[in-house]
Amino acid sequence: MVHDERPPHVTTLSVRVPAGEQWLHGDFGMPLNPHGLVLFAHGSGSSRRSSRNQFVARALEQQGLATLLIDLLTEEEEAIDRRTAHLRFDIEMLAGRLVEIVEWLRRHELSASLPIGLFGASTGGGAALVAAAARPKDIASVVSRGGRPDLAGSALSRVTAPTLFIVGGLDREVLQMNRDAMSHMRSEVVLEIVPGATHLFEEPGTLEQVAVLATAWFHRHLQAAERATGARR
Repeated sequence: MVHDERPPHVTTLSVRVPAGEQWLHGDFGMPLNPHGLVLFAHGSGSSRRSSRNQFVARALEQQGLATLLIDLLTEEEEAIDRRTAHLRFDIEMLAGRLVEIVEWLRRHELSASLPIGLFGASTGGGAALVAAAARPKDIASVVSRGGRPDLAGSALSRVTAPTLFIVGGLDREVLQMNRDAMSHMRSEVVLEIVPGATHLFEEPGTLEQVAVLATAWFHRHLQAAERATGARR
């Protein structure tokens, strides 16, 4: 793999984001003069330290996009979820926290003017779509890796952000879920199938393909959103 370390021009900043009475811990990756920011929504039982999402984040930073990898559960909630495995499927709560993070990003001096994209993995894909439907003016693009868009339910038809589904060719059940979800969406939506990949994209070269596809998608749509914002000023 490449992209394991941050490029030298990227500044790392640890942050705490308020979510109700809780605090969520995250890490900014901020290149010089970024043209957009990607907020990561982790999947089942994962965290901001997910090696797969870290890998994709490094690729995005290489192309001038800021990243925010953040835990959507507190340490106490993660301990509960390890025993019960139910919080990772509480899509309403996870999406609500994504919305709170987006609102915080809109107030933070480093990100207030940046177009925002969401990158969701597994159950985080469902949460990202619900958050995008709730904040259509704030979310410029969505990418879902091995996502569960079926968990977004009726929110699918309210998503306006251009959306990319990336699914492993051998992840057949999730692939069908993504195809079914597309029929309920009215926004631009594209499905990219990575041949030979299973759900976690552990096969050689498959995660690299995810990074390439996600980077191209965000680069295109976040730059377009940045131009549109500049034209309105």
